[in-house]
Amino acid sequence: MAQAQLPCLCLLTLYLTTGSGQEGRFSGPLKPMTFSIFEGQEPSQIIFQFKANPPAVTFKLAGETDGIFQIEPDGLLYHIRALDRETRAFHKLQVSALDAHGTTVEGPVPITIEVKDINDNRPTFLQSKYEGSVRQNSRPGKPFMYVNATDLDDPATPNAQLIYQIVMQLPRVNDVMYFQINDKTGAISLTQEGSRELDPIKNSFYNLVVSVKDMGGQIENSFSDSASVDITVMENIWKAPEPVEIVENSTDPHPIKITQVRWNEPGARYFLVEKEKLPRFPFSIDQEGDVYVTQPLDREEKDSYVFYAVAKDELGKPLAFPLQIHVKVKDINDNPPTCPSTETIFEVQENERIGSDIGTLIAQDMDEANTVNSVLQYKIVDQIPKSPREGLFLVQTYSGVFQLARQSLKKQDAPQYHLTVEVSDKDFKTLCNVQINVIDINDQIPIFEKSDYGNLTLPEDTVIGSTILTIQATDDDEPLTGSSKILYRITQGDDEGRLEIFTDPQTNAGYVIIKKPLDFETAAVHNIVFQAENPEPLVPGVQYNASSFATFSLFVTDVNEAPQFSQHVFQAKVSEDVAIGTKVGNVTAKDPEGLDISYSLRGNMRGWLKIDPVTGEIFSAALLDRETESLYRVQVVATEVGGSSLSTTADFHLTLTDVNDNPPRLVKEYTGLFFCYPLRQPGSLIFEATDDDQQSFRGPHFTFSLGSESLQNDWEVSKINGTHARLSTKHTNFEERVYNIPIRINDGGRPPMEGTVSLPVTFCSCMEGRCFQPAGHHSGMPTLGMALGTLLTTFVVIGIILTVVFLQMKKNKGKENVENAQASEAKPLRN
Repeated sequence: MAQAQLPCLCLLTLYLTTGSGQEGRFSGPLKPMTFSIFEGQEPSQIIFQFKANPPAVTFKLAGETDGIFQIEPDGLLYHIRALDRETRAFHKLQVSALDAHGTTVEGPVPITIEVKDINDNRPTFLQSKYEGSVRQNSRPGKPFMYVNATDLDDPATPNAQLIYQIVMQLPRVNDVMYFQINDKTGAISLTQEGSRELDPIKNSFYNLVVSVKDMGGQIENSFSDSASVDITVMENIWKAPEPVEIVENSTDPHPIKITQVRWNEPGARYFLVEKEKLPRFPFSIDQEGDVYVTQPLDREEKDSYVFYAVAKDELGKPLAFPLQIHVKVKDINDNPPTCPSTETIFEVQENERIGSDIGTLIAQDMDEANTVNSVLQYKIVDQIPKSPREGLFLVQTYSGVFQLARQSLKKQDAPQYHLTVEVSDKDFKTLCNVQINVIDINDQIPIFEKSDYGNLTLPEDTVIGSTILTIQATDDDEPLTGSSKILYRITQGDDEGRLEIFTDPQTNAGYVIIKKPLDFETAAVHNIVFQAENPEPLVPGVQYNASSFATFSLFVTDVNEAPQFSQHVFQAKVSEDVAIGTKVGNVTAKDPEGLDISYSLRGNMRGWLKIDPVTGEIFSAALLDRETESLYRVQVVATEVGGSSLSTTADFHLTLTDVNDNPPRLVKEYTGLFFCYPLRQPGSLIFEATDDDQQSFRGPHFTFSLGSESLQNDWEVSKINGTHARLSTKHTNFEERVYNIPIRINDGGRPPMEGTVSLPVTFCSCMEGRCFQPAGHHSGMPTLGMALGTLLTTFVVIGIILTVVFLQMKKNKGKENVENAQASEAKPLRN
């Protein structure tokens, strides 16, 4: 049967995986073959036509035909009903060739019909309604339930590729989705918002409408199904436990359970995490979430602990935020009171009134403050000596304040008392020692040994720190106490504080010294009044009188002093182009004696300045140049006129500001610029310019051009940046010689300065990338023969030197053992 007789074949898609015939795609000899046919095709579709080889005249079909496949005597194989992949995906057939007598002469040959899938089945949920539950604050993205759908189409094709989607959430608060679904697996989990917002008190029930589509979720040619999902929101049991109190120093067997945490679902793994790094961490947690203390705690070591409980899944990922656990260590009375020191010392004046506070004993207790365990009581249990009577002192029971109880004290009765004080809490007692010193009252005033210390004359340049006078007063109070110690001060005659008095702590002598320079011009006479007083206040009724005061007269003589400048350094700033004779600054000095002053300059090395000897005004005396020296330093000398002609110096610094007065120039001498001759293609060279003037913060901005218009056909200058430019050739037709190219450089300043420089460029023969010029090309250079002769002579001289060295070494060979140290320091010869 010819192909023209099968017009329906153009509508049939066949996939031949084996046995494609030689005669054509749809006919051929009988051999094993596989055909792929889409299910649902119209019946009476031709599959293949087998050709018979004589003596075969007809064909026979057997196998899994299911009444669908038939074969004509001429070998035409076809199906009479539509195929269904879901009924049978492969049909195993056998085709035999028979002769005229019905005898098999060829075959049977296996023929496989593969039924290709089409999307003719819709996906179907396994349940029309699903129910699930989730706890509030569950981890977002962790599935808590699944929905499942099936599709009878081929799972290896998009026909059965299912995509899940949440179509509706009720209720939907603020248009926020609390739930999400994995579009591939159907796993339902919370969104970030759902993890935060779900609250069974506000809403404990949600309904979702979930859809499933085949064809990978594409809209066209796909089928879908939907199901209802009811979700109950349950209370989150992952909550921080209440703070725990543990009694310190417990003797119960450890570990002891103190609290617990629970994750919402079984299978969580629990861990404890320290908030702060501790020397020891006495807590643990088991995999039921029970928290234990592993050893006795000591409140005095640490009174509270804060740490975290963490729940993780089987992959080690946290299931939720950590929970804080707070453990407080409860105090027991396990610490006795402690004394503040080995002995506490108080002082009391001998005239103190009964009831006066003497001091406070503050004992310590390491137990918890503000509890019964740390409440202390004080009691005096002994007094030594007991004269003039016992019970001279009392102590407040809870405050520890000591008071004078019976009578005022007298030092002649006892200069010192020792008390034993019992300090107790509810379980412990401690004895502390208290010493009370009876001190003399300040009822005697200091009395000067004489009321007038006469006169003293000193020059005004007396050295600071010099002792000029010793004064003495006495005090009849107890020695070496605050009542008898004497302090001296000047009450009159030294308003500027030029004098100072130091007291000898042993003798109470006062030493008057020079604290600041004396000044004849300010005060030639000082009429001094001294006062002697005690650091302790006098007792009521006793006052200082004339006996505690003394006088002294200090006469200051004049000393000729050098002039004094108003400042050590004078500074000025001018432009470097100021005219000669311009005032650039001035200095001022005064003579303490009021003499006239003459000014002069010292160190004026460049002769740039001059000074008016009378007024101190400084003028320019020559042209200034910032590029030579930007900060010009000189000394100004002020000399008194008359007298001893004393002088003093100050510095004068003149800062020169820049003026654009220097033309640009090349940054260096370019002597090695060359091109290899002959020039095969145009080339370029880079050069750099600079300027001696001060540059702005943006740097120089030079412009470049050729210095001669006649060179424009051969050369070109292009700017690269503010300092660099490129000199380029415009052709290759240059001679083998040196070209001096004038370059004009402009600095663009105010006013602009311009300079023309010359760039020597050599065109020469090159060897190994370097310029090679034969000796005959330059005057003064040796010829090739001369160069070879020089080289040969050099080698001969080197040979002679090496021979001499060799002979000398041979001569000294016998001395090696003696001169080994010197030989080890010999340096090798170098070329």
